[in-house]
Amino acid sequence: MKRIHLFILLIISISGIINAQVIVSPNKNIRVIVAPKTTAGNSTSGQLCFRVLFKKGSSYLEVLPESPLGISRTDQQFTGHLKLRAESKAVTIHDKYEMICGKRKICENMGTEKVLSYSNSANQPVDIVFRAYNNGVAFRYVFPNHSDSLVNITSEATSYVLPDSTNRWMQPFEISYEDYFPLSKTGISPRKNQEWGFPALYQVNNHPIWVLISEANITENNCATKLCNAGNRNEYKVVYPAARNNFKQTGVLSQLPWKSQWHTLAIGSLSDIVESTLITDVSEPNQLNETDWIKPGAVSWVYWANNRGSKDYKKVVEYTDFAAEMGWPYVLIDWEWDVMTNGGNITDAVNYAKSKGIKPMMWYNSGTAWLDPTPVDRLITAQHRAEEFSWLNKIGVYGIKVDFFAGDQQDMMKYYIDILKDAAKYHLMVNFHGATVPRGWARTYPNLMSTEAVLGAEWYNNNGTLTNKAACHNTTLPFTRNVVGSMDYTPVTFSNSQHPHITSYGHELALSVVFESGLQHFADSPTSYNSLPTEPKEFLKTVPVSWDDTRLLDGYPGDKVIIARRKGNKWYVGGLNGQDKSQTLNLKIDFIGKGNYQLKLIEDGKNTTSFSTKLIQVKKGDIIKIDCLPGGGFVAVLEMQDKERSLFGLRTTTLIN
Repeated sequence: MKRIHLFILLIISISGIINAQVIVSPNKNIRVIVAPKTTAGNSTSGQLCFRVLFKKGSSYLEVLPESPLGISRTDQQFTGHLKLRAESKAVTIHDKYEMICGKRKICENMGTEKVLSYSNSANQPVDIVFRAYNNGVAFRYVFPNHSDSLVNITSEATSYVLPDSTNRWMQPFEISYEDYFPLSKTGISPRKNQEWGFPALYQVNNHPIWVLISEANITENNCATKLCNAGNRNEYKVVYPAARNNFKQTGVLSQLPWKSQWHTLAIGSLSDIVESTLITDVSEPNQLNETDWIKPGAVSWVYWANNRGSKDYKKVVEYTDFAAEMGWPYVLIDWEWDVMTNGGNITDAVNYAKSKGIKPMMWYNSGTAWLDPTPVDRLITAQHRAEEFSWLNKIGVYGIKVDFFAGDQQDMMKYYIDILKDAAKYHLMVNFHGATVPRGWARTYPNLMSTEAVLGAEWYNNNGTLTNKAACHNTTLPFTRNVVGSMDYTPVTFSNSQHPHITSYGHELALSVVFESGLQHFADSPTSYNSLPTEPKEFLKTVPVSWDDTRLLDGYPGDKVIIARRKGNKWYVGGLNGQDKSQTLNLKIDFIGKGNYQLKLIEDGKNTTSFSTKLIQVKKGDIIKIDCLPGGGFVAVLEMQDKERSLFGLRTTTLIN
């Protein structure tokens, strides 16, 4: 029966190619078919659509059914009755580039591109540029003609159609992108507007094929978008943000020629999704002349354990001293530093950090949304930024954290980019909080080290929902939010802040590897970290935050995840149990070369606040079974043994905290 089904799919695929434009990936696994909408096999004169097929065995599986294309301006419509004027030859896109932070240092952008040129009923042109990658698809709209006056691009017909009963993990839209990614088969949102944020993950029926929808390469001439399935629960339409009270414009204002952002679909196995670099592949190359000053690293952070900012000078001193003890390069001086008391001011705090060999970073309110936490108005204009950044250079600050942005409108996109450009002039690294989800800027402006845009550990301070949802949530984020860019979750918290943990200490320690962030803010207090046994504390002293390579070894959203990340000649592995019951995770050692390796494992102990460590001699192909507590986890470090080094046998030590 399965063969008959695949044969029918192949016949449908072939029939869909007739009188259509086809873009094929370099490895022939992905085919994009662009054609007018069909009804019962007949072409209609209206809507232009695209479909995506993925090779499964000897046939092709439809991973995205016929989905609308089109875009609108106030002066012209390009949503129906489009006439194909020209189809370019297939061009190979192939370049390699280096990332300073992210899941992989050396990335490869390789795909096949075609430009499809259309005209509308008024004979006005629009191009749709498609790229088929080995593990994904990207497309964007281009208005190629020229105009001296501004044109208002108002909306898109672009939609993504999913089959009925598709498993999907999508986040109900929030301007801060701080919500869960609940599993759904119906597409019904807990909110009436049926709006969803990027990225959006779905499984192709019951096949082991997955698609992650997002967008990338937003410029000053774009807004960011979201998805809405209000009309049809299985059809997710791209929607531009609504106007704000102080910003009446909807859509985008730009002169022509104009290019939209890239709409992206990462496609393949779950490992293809997690390891994808499609977001940065399609983004503009590095625009900075020099980058030697950009250094990823661990950060001590005062807010989480105290539920306060940096008003207390002595608290800043405490966290600075702890950063020095741990060998972490940075300390973040958070909000309220402008009213610092109790023995010193902000200049004193910065000077103290430098005296300890620690590089200070400072928090700023963007001045566009919530205006209560101070300082507020220091970055809002180019002149303010120049004055503030010059002062930061003078006193010796290395980076800024900017919080509370007001949405995804075009003016906000320009504001983000202006901050990145201006900060780079003064060699300042940037962390965006209360912000839009990453859309490729880390390649274009590599001083962008991390972005929040996640319901992270600070929500233990905000309400009680994370307590029971954390394990499932943490095992969903590697397949959704963290795929598209560095994620400042502020992880590895062992103590309880306002609301309790029920994840194990092993789970919390594993977040340092499972979650990728160019600045990794370890959020707990010095007291909490100092109470750890020697092995986990030493692990936190040396765990990297930037990586040469990343592999998904096992996992399923909300259930479990095992991720291996390489730095130099060492592999670091993190595993999480997302269930509220015990689970055995299988660590398959199939990502290393030949030879003998030593694996140091730190796993759950007898209870949630204890650890057990093991040193194990392993080789390629071995499988290590790791028993995890409910909401448990583990970390492991894998390193090839020197020939001169005596090989370790199995040795187990239990550490009780």
